[in-house]
Amino acid sequence: MKIKTYLPLLLLAMASSLVLGQQTPASPQNEAITITGATAHIGDGTVMENSTLVFENGKITALGGADTPTKGTVINASGKHIYPGFITPCSSLGLVEVDAVRASDDQDEIGEMIPHVRSLIAYNAESKVIESMRPNGVLLGQISPKGGRISGTSSIVQFDAWNWEDAAVKTDDGIHLNWPSTFRRGRWWEGESRGLQPNKDYTKDVSDIEVFVQNSSAYNKGTTNEKNPVFDAMKGVFSGSQRMFVYANGEKEMIDAVTNLKNWGIKNVVIVGGYNALKITDLLKEHNVPILVNLPHGLPSLDDDDYDLPYKLPKLLTDAGLLVGIQNIDAANFQARNLPFYAGQVAGQGLDKEKALALISSNTAKILGIDDNYGTLTIGKSATLFISEGDALDMRTNKLSHAFIDGRMLSLETHQTELWKRYMGKYNGK
Repeated sequence: MKIKTYLPLLLLAMASSLVLGQQTPASPQNEAITITGATAHIGDGTVMENSTLVFENGKITALGGADTPTKGTVINASGKHIYPGFITPCSSLGLVEVDAVRASDDQDEIGEMIPHVRSLIAYNAESKVIESMRPNGVLLGQISPKGGRISGTSSIVQFDAWNWEDAAVKTDDGIHLNWPSTFRRGRWWEGESRGLQPNKDYTKDVSDIEVFVQNSSAYNKGTTNEKNPVFDAMKGVFSGSQRMFVYANGEKEMIDAVTNLKNWGIKNVVIVGGYNALKITDLLKEHNVPILVNLPHGLPSLDDDDYDLPYKLPKLLTDAGLLVGIQNIDAANFQARNLPFYAGQVAGQGLDKEKALALISSNTAKILGIDDNYGTLTIGKSATLFISEGDALDMRTNKLSHAFIDGRMLSLETHQTELWKRYMGKYNGK
């Protein structure tokens, strides 16, 4: 009786899972593909009109003008535009599906200093949120842990895969450190003002980081038969094979973070946030520190800031000679699909449009250390690119007709596009 009672529910659950699952990842490229007639936006500031781009076995093999020989299947993209796949850094995509459902939230592990926790193995390649990135040209992402003082280790993935092993582009690329703030919100329940208060524990918090980093350095310089996974996970930031992504916005916090981490032997530092980075551009350039600035759709943090500072900050930092990319950690995960429109906002503030494009393509690839294979349309690099009917940085014209990851042609259907078609059919029928 119990089997008969529960069998319909079981079948319904199985059917629902089939309906809700992501579509099957694309098959490997099995023949050459040529795209002709499009305006190619290389990603490094270069634009090529009436281009011909050829790729096979997942790599770009030719890129030139209309006289470039074609090969294999030819896609006529006259009047359209080709772009390199956009890259979203410092994201929790694939780690959180529904914010309000704790069981689907895997971005924050227990502990304060946990560099050995790898975000990659928790990455859900079948996330419906991941799927929704592709129709806007966001094809790659750095999957990063959150929480604690040292949150863990990130990896870079491509957004069309069966599982995290297939998705991985660069494993364990960096460690993420939340630098303490010199100010904190007042604790009203302890009788403090609700406004900002000096953080009395700031010196102690920095000292705790110093002790941990120095102990990690001593461990990795020594020899022992007993492996300490926590200290061992820090090995790459001392050798330079990994980057230390430091989340900081205040002037003092960034100065302390850069100078201390460099003094403690950490080679490659990246600032994430950098709201007040304009005040210390000389220091950042001296230490070759790039900035992953927060999304430019926001309000100023302080009352006496320019009302449009968040909008123009990426341009100002670029003009100052810094290597700049855009991330959106202060927004919901699904808003990473708006990455091209963040770059478009910066172009609207006066930054050259091709330089704005670099903020989400070549610059981000350099910052993440994957520019040898991604970030630009270059012969020998991965054929991770897309064709748009118009300007990809403008939400009115960013309409993709084709997208490829490593030469594999992607489906651009998502749960959202299915709903759009469904209800367009309903209302057009009246």
